[in-house]
Amino acid sequence: MSDRIETVAALEGVVGKTPPPVNLKVIDHLDETALRWIAVSPLAFAGFGDGASIAITLAGGNPGFASGDRAGLRLPLAMLDDPALVEPGRAFSSLFLAPGIGETLRVNGRVAEVRDGDALVTVEECYVHCAKALIRSGFWSATPVEAEANAVADVVAGARFMALATIDAGGRADLSPKGDPAGRMVRLDDGCLWFADRPGNRRTDSFRNIIVQPRVAAALLVPGSHSVAIVRGTARLTTDEAVRARFTVQDKVPRLAIGIEDLAMELRPSPALERARLWPVGERAADINPAGMFAAHVKLNKNKGLAARLAGAVVSIPGFMQKGLDKDYKSNLY
Repeated sequence: MSDRIETVAALEGVVGKTPPPVNLKVIDHLDETALRWIAVSPLAFAGFGDGASIAITLAGGNPGFASGDRAGLRLPLAMLDDPALVEPGRAFSSLFLAPGIGETLRVNGRVAEVRDGDALVTVEECYVHCAKALIRSGFWSATPVEAEANAVADVVAGARFMALATIDAGGRADLSPKGDPAGRMVRLDDGCLWFADRPGNRRTDSFRNIIVQPRVAAALLVPGSHSVAIVRGTARLTTDEAVRARFTVQDKVPRLAIGIEDLAMELRPSPALERARLWPVGERAADINPAGMFAAHVKLNKNKGLAARLAGAVVSIPGFMQKGLDKDYKSNLY
């Protein structure tokens, strides 16, 4: 396969460099807004890595099944589909979902200890991820499926959402949401699972990780279902025109495609999804304001340089963040 992306410079030549202001929304603790989000969340995707490998599972229950404070996150082992993945010292990454809200809360860190049936995670990164993946997938408009999938091929054909877990050379984990219409989310071709890069938060963490550490894991699902296809393998990035063209949506061809080789896929029922009762979607939490969280986290970021001060002043303008997000979600989904 030609046009393989193997360096960060080559990646940036295709998707561009990460704009410095993007990183200003990242804080190193759980602030009050993040703790409110976790308190209303019935589901999280969780990745666990040890430097040599990465694995993914789901955690879920009643809203607020997880909890935390400024320094750390408390995740009950009984709420995880695969609690055996939790070991002290392992890198941790997560996506917390709140009913009816397109944005996701990303919390990264490391498992500090397991105590009294809980995983205690030291938080290193906390930030709000944009809503594009859930919008493209129609995640919250789904209804419960009448019959669960009985084969991985059924999930591949109907999948509209994927959580992708990666790990960097330093052993730090990351978990990224991916969403697309059915038939354009993933494609299986000669033992390789392909998916496309779409506009998102522009941090490109997963792709940078794949370049230096290609082992990945993913959870693939059909919104409305309680079945999940767990994917493991080795990923590669390509700009191959024929591969990218297969993921065209709204006449827009993605700039990058990702293939997962050495593929292992397993269809599992997810007790966490069943306990979370996501569909039909319940009432949206009134006290969760993603645009306000973006602004709050920029102000809390420890970078106090000129760019940070200017960004903090801009996001303080009433309605500025919300208008910017609304415009971006409308005009830049693909």
